[in-house]
Amino acid sequence: MAHTLQSELDLLEKQLLTLSAVVEQSLHHAAKALRAQDVDLARKVIKNDDQINRMEVDLEEECLKILALHQPVAHDLRTIIAILKINNDLERIADLSANICERVLDVAEAPTVNSPLEIEVMVLKVVEMLEKALDALINADNELAERTLALDEDVDTIHSGNYQLFKDRVRQHPEEVASQLNYLTISRHLERIADLATNIAEYVIYLNKGTIVRHQKV
Repeated sequence: MAHTLQSELDLLEKQLLTLSAVVEQSLHHAAKALRAQDVDLARKVIKNDDQINRMEVDLEEECLKILALHQPVAHDLRTIIAILKINNDLERIADLSANICERVLDVAEAPTVNSPLEIEVMVLKVVEMLEKALDALINADNELAERTLALDEDVDTIHSGNYQLFKDRVRQHPEEVASQLNYLTISRHLERIADLATNIAEYVIYLNKGTIVRHQKV
């Protein structure tokens, strides 16, 4: 029985790593589509979200099956809980990447305007956070997970600044409110992806140490 449980846990982890790779690619493509205003790539990201949703459901079902059949305890139970949580966060990151691409399509169709929002630097930070969180997951690296957590405050600060920049811009150019709102929405989606990457890093620490670091200074 123990051997069977370990084999099934190994398969769960492989499924999670496969999903991680697909979601990371989705975010990279969304960032590229945003940077280049590439509507074809944006549509590809949106279309691929259905596949990610199916992968997330399949992984969740496997986790629930193992819980029901084996009633795991201690580290095995912690592993399944962490996988369930990370699985959900990855699916949400994919959704938000698709949402960014929806805004890319809107921006591409609207009259061209310059946005004062700090989107590019925010994209780089968020992509870095997800990469670090997933590398921490793959390598069971608590130090890397902690470095991911430290970046979240930077992203929050940029997003808060973007909100103020948006308000200042539309006061001066009220005719741009619809176009600038697309960029503010993108900023909000990026901020949420950073939060989810933070969650993944926290679950990595939970998986490795058994310590819940949410709402704590790590």
